[in-house]
Amino acid sequence: MSSALMLGACSSGSGAGDEAIIEKPDFVPTDSAYTIDALEALGRVSAPAVSPDGSKILYGVSYESVEQNKSNLELYTMNPDGTEVTRLTHTPKSENGYAWLDGGKKIAFLSPDGDATQLWVMNADGSDRKVLSSVEGGISGFLFSPDESYVVMIGSVKYARTAQDVYPDLPDATGRLIDDLMYKHWDEWVTEIPHPLVASYDGTSLSDVKDIMADEPYECPMKPFGGIESFAWSPDSKQLIYVSRKKTGMDYAVSTNSDLYLYTLADGTTVNMTEGMMGYDTNPAYSPDGKYVAWLSMEHDGYESDKNRIFVVELATGEKTDLTVDWDYTADELAWAPDSKSIYFIAAKDGVTPIFSIALDTKEVSVVAEGVCDYASLAPAADGTLFSMRHSMLAPNEVIAVKNGEVKQITNVNTELLASLKMPTVEKRMVPTTDGKLMTTWVLYPPEFDSSKSYPAILYCQGGPQQAVSQFWSYRWNLALMAANGYVVIAPNRRGLPGFGTEWNAQISGDYGGQNMRDYLSAVDDMKRESYIDADHIGAVGASYGGFSVYWLAGNHEGRFAALIAHAGIFNTESQYLETEEMWFANWDLGGPFWDKSNAVAQRSFANSPHRFVDKWDTPILITHGEYDFRILASQGMMAFNAARLRGVPAEMLIFPDENHWILKPQNAVMWQRVFFRWLDRWLKPADK
Repeated sequence: MSSALMLGACSSGSGAGDEAIIEKPDFVPTDSAYTIDALEALGRVSAPAVSPDGSKILYGVSYESVEQNKSNLELYTMNPDGTEVTRLTHTPKSENGYAWLDGGKKIAFLSPDGDATQLWVMNADGSDRKVLSSVEGGISGFLFSPDESYVVMIGSVKYARTAQDVYPDLPDATGRLIDDLMYKHWDEWVTEIPHPLVASYDGTSLSDVKDIMADEPYECPMKPFGGIESFAWSPDSKQLIYVSRKKTGMDYAVSTNSDLYLYTLADGTTVNMTEGMMGYDTNPAYSPDGKYVAWLSMEHDGYESDKNRIFVVELATGEKTDLTVDWDYTADELAWAPDSKSIYFIAAKDGVTPIFSIALDTKEVSVVAEGVCDYASLAPAADGTLFSMRHSMLAPNEVIAVKNGEVKQITNVNTELLASLKMPTVEKRMVPTTDGKLMTTWVLYPPEFDSSKSYPAILYCQGGPQQAVSQFWSYRWNLALMAANGYVVIAPNRRGLPGFGTEWNAQISGDYGGQNMRDYLSAVDDMKRESYIDADHIGAVGASYGGFSVYWLAGNHEGRFAALIAHAGIFNTESQYLETEEMWFANWDLGGPFWDKSNAVAQRSFANSPHRFVDKWDTPILITHGEYDFRILASQGMMAFNAARLRGVPAEMLIFPDENHWILKPQNAVMWQRVFFRWLDRWLKPADK
């Protein structure tokens, strides 16, 4: 394993070139309709960062260009009350990963420099833009130490051997020699892995770059979702905590046991801070007074959707405390309050995602901000104001400020456009389940809904499988857009979803095709009792585990559905077990390998594989998949499509050779939406209705 690292002298430039800058689209809705084009026209707001003196808020806004088939993010500042919005950048290359420097006089950010993303710095007004780093292959994140004398950057190092490493006389050979697991991950062949690069910074340039995990074949941060939240500098800038799962191959594939490692710059020593804690340990954060480190910790090795506990270690004594031992929900993000006496965190609860605070001494949990919405990101200011973002099923993220219990929206990137649209309405409904519980279900009604009329409906099946159906906003699975197309959308928080306690969340593991499917059918049957639901024209749609759900329901719905759409779904769990990469997931959720005949849980899981019910398939089905999806291979969708056609079932398949588990490119996204609604309209909106 080797790392090619170069830090050059600072150079300046705008990065603009002759390429057209993607700006806010000049979009005017027709008849106030919320359409695919309206969805694409919305600005995408990214997380706020508070200047050191609290006088300015830095944030980003991106727009997509269908014509250019890409997006572009620009940086803005504003006052804490939302006034004096100032655009800082005007380039065709996105600026992201931003942070304040030099007491708020400068801003550091990521942006392309040539073919690679590098670290840049500019004045707080956007002037004097300079590139600092020249790391071969680029970087994907950075974090300056508190005194700004050091910066850790996320670079990449070579991991897998190439054909030329083995046979240098074959310069054009492309074969991959593989001798262990984890040779592919999510959407890539694993040829490189991320590593933390620490460099000195003198306020002008970087020097003395060092890979602090040199010759260690381990990821830091962990792919595919780990980022700069995997690092924390000590208040004195002398030590750095990083997150890593120090395993490779088979060991990596079956384990979620990551740890926090404390690296000391002076002598290069590393200490495992969470030795013996067996699940995911992530998101380290020093308290402002330097006495504690908080982090998120899961208990069980191999269970990636375990409860995320908030742990704290007192550095003077080494004593570790689970602050959430008596709180039965899972935390997603945390940040210390400025006084070091409490911790802000975000967690799904009862179908929404509020901001909470937990006291360090009493462990008491308090609600900081809540509503029919989800909050995302945490940026505390010294004066007690907390900046965050808020979204719902009806509106994407906007920056908000919370102080003394009052929540104020301080950006209005999409306010004008949304106000010009006829949007759906959302209702919370409690649905009785087959085992005597009540299930929180979100129902979206079309714009100008009239209960005296009859509407087709869509059952939305969530992925994950342990991913909350809260007030989420998605640019792909946009429930408001579905409702705006004339459908009543049914979105149940079925078994296996967070926000309703650990028992509800954990129940799905080892019970694919079980209670959670009965929950789905309960929600459909409950809604069918309403006179405004056209019971003969109900569809079911979903992605990932939601795609599995659609495939399973295709053979077990007993006439409830008239159309189906499955994206990136598991069709054959036996082949999925051997095709996927993260084996901890398959082992935990399916119970183990299908060849273990003595394992009753595993045998039940594989007996409930959707492909075993194809003999009962009779409902038109659309199947979509990306060929760069290495988590659930496109072959799963192809098998399902072939099965449907061989059964004589009306079917269509949409395959994207250049997409992964998600459909990300703007033109592909528009095509996906068009095909999605064309299929539903064909089967759920008969012409003679």
